[in-house]
Amino acid sequence: MKHEETVSGVKEGRVARRQRRNREALIRAASDVMSEKGIDAATMLEIADRADVGAGTVYNYFRSKDDLAIAVLEEVMQGLALRVESATAGYEDAARIYAITLMTMLETATSDPRWQQLLNRSGIVADVMFRRMGPFTIDLLSRAKASGRLQAGDPELTWRLSTHAIVGFGLAVIRKEVAPVSLPTAAIRLMSLAGLDASEAESLLSKPRPTLPPEVALQPLSLDEQ
Repeated sequence: MKHEETVSGVKEGRVARRQRRNREALIRAASDVMSEKGIDAATMLEIADRADVGAGTVYNYFRSKDDLAIAVLEEVMQGLALRVESATAGYEDAARIYAITLMTMLETATSDPRWQQLLNRSGIVADVMFRRMGPFTIDLLSRAKASGRLQAGDPELTWRLSTHAIVGFGLAVIRKEVAPVSLPTAAIRLMSLAGLDASEAESLLSKPRPTLPPEVALQPLSLDEQ
């Protein structure tokens, strides 16, 4: 039908499509505003205006600015996993891809304002990281374990512990308790947590990393979809 489209194999009607459009527009606008001004300075009114929705509409989808910021972070994390996956598509060594992923995440956690301003909510950020990036990272750990490259034990547990370590390290850098130059050392420790010898981890992390494709924002629906 003209006013229906398929989302995950299920036909989506006009109301559901409008709701999806509004939610995506709000996340996209919040990401832009929070990147420009920071989460604290961003206002729900400004975000609603940027998303071209009514000010009260925001609260139909998000209870607070923090909830909206977490939704932004979820999209950023999932996008980061997809970007690393794309950049490493030609790599066969899952352990090397995992090392690249760890370094990329540590750098992002200590440089992206959308991460930085939520790190003090460590449990929530670690949970988002576990859920959004887990399908990619747990698969890497499982493949590396199967090939004998890593002795990760339980890949899911390894990744869960790693998310909390990444958040803790990010907080320490932001609070100036640890120097940013120690990122490779932190990555080596996380590789060791996955069961890789420290010298081998250092060797992997010293290899050149591929350039990630640019971050892609959520795209607005076309007029035909609205």
